[in-house]
Amino acid sequence: MTTPMPTDPVRSALELTNRWADLLAPPLFASRSIWLSWLTPDGRQTPFLVPVEDVPARPRHRLVAELLALHEDVAAPAGGSEVLLAMALCRPGRPGVTADDRAWADAFRDVLDDALGTCWSLHLAAGGRVEPLTDVRYFLDRFASAEDGAR
Repeated sequence: MTTPMPTDPVRSALELTNRWADLLAPPLFASRSIWLSWLTPDGRQTPFLVPVEDVPARPRHRLVAELLALHEDVAAPAGGSEVLLAMALCRPGRPGVTADDRAWADAFRDVLDDALGTCWSLHLAAGGRVEPLTDVRYFLDRFASAEDGAR
């Protein structure tokens, strides 16, 4: 049975964290994976939720570059450079950020900041908890500003 994607727009960093908690429920994992999702310029989630299974504990530049290429393929028809690449690093073990988790966040910053600016985010899902590893407020604040201007 396939669960439909949520249709409510994501308008804040907290809502994005809650969305990942809902999508990954329960956030307990036997192996390491990275899940990818996309938010359109109006904050709505695309119908794509892609798990990349069995990723290594430490990041590999080639894998990060391949994820960027996948993002470009998905983002083009959904809004191009205005689409948020939302990712969740999922791993077994206790909650809380580890040195390996920080290495993944740093690797994504090294590759994605130049390519996507503020249009990407990374959450950690481990030990039954989901928490942000990057700040996504700047991207999501545009939704709030646009909504305030429409009133």
